[in-house]
Amino acid sequence: MLIPGLVSVTFRQLAPREIVRLAAAAGLQGIEWGGDIHVPYGDLGAAREARALTEDVGLRVVAYGSYFRFRPEDSFEPVLETALALGAPLIRVWAGNRPSADADAPYRAAIAAESRRIAGLAASAGVSVAFEFHDGTLTDTLPSALELLQAAEGMQTLWQPPHDMLLEERLSTLRAVLPWLTNVHAFSWRGQPRRRLPLAGAGALWQAALETIAQTGREHAVLLEFVNGDDPHQLARDAATLNHWLQAIKAGALGTRRRGHDHGSLPSATIDEL
Repeated sequence: MLIPGLVSVTFRQLAPREIVRLAAAAGLQGIEWGGDIHVPYGDLGAAREARALTEDVGLRVVAYGSYFRFRPEDSFEPVLETALALGAPLIRVWAGNRPSADADAPYRAAIAAESRRIAGLAASAGVSVAFEFHDGTLTDTLPSALELLQAAEGMQTLWQPPHDMLLEERLSTLRAVLPWLTNVHAFSWRGQPRRRLPLAGAGALWQAALETIAQTGREHAVLLEFVNGDDPHQLARDAATLNHWLQAIKAGALGTRRRGHDHGSLPSATIDEL
């Protein structure tokens, strides 16, 4: 099952009450609350308030978006305590604070060991932990991400489309991490520097990606992130696009339409061409 939702840091400038209102009005079902602004580590009052606000309008807390990076000064225990107060079933963490090209074997081993520790600690409290799939970390290339996931027993991963790849290359990274996949961050970015665009402009990518994700048979939250112009009205439009795609998948119609359009092949376009 695919659950449409929102990453709260999409609107860092807004209070949690307003974020909840926007998400509900847009027809979304869940929120990933961020640990940098809305629900800081250790602020259990903020966590409980965000949970209550979310649940009061019939939405779900689907994750706690922490900025835990395995630095020497980082402590996971306050992150887990906050996630429990928030009622989050999943904690998102960053796979270190250096790109894989700069990571030597001892660094990788240390990250894997601590990952196993925090995964076990969280599991004992009924919570999962997943890596951010992101540039500048040990998940910035597919080989590095797979090596880490295989070494970090108990950890899972999110997915978002890597930049500067052909469409099929992007989808190949998604297929490769499916056994570990939890949630997905959905957006439409183009160019350099990155420009945020309506989600509908990346339809070829996201319709194929959502079909692939649905094949796991597990539950995944598909979370809108960083909308065009940081505009709440754009959130409503992107949510409508996402919900349309998800309903088509549920009805079994999306793949048929897409295959009928492209004769079963995927275009070899970059995101700039979608």
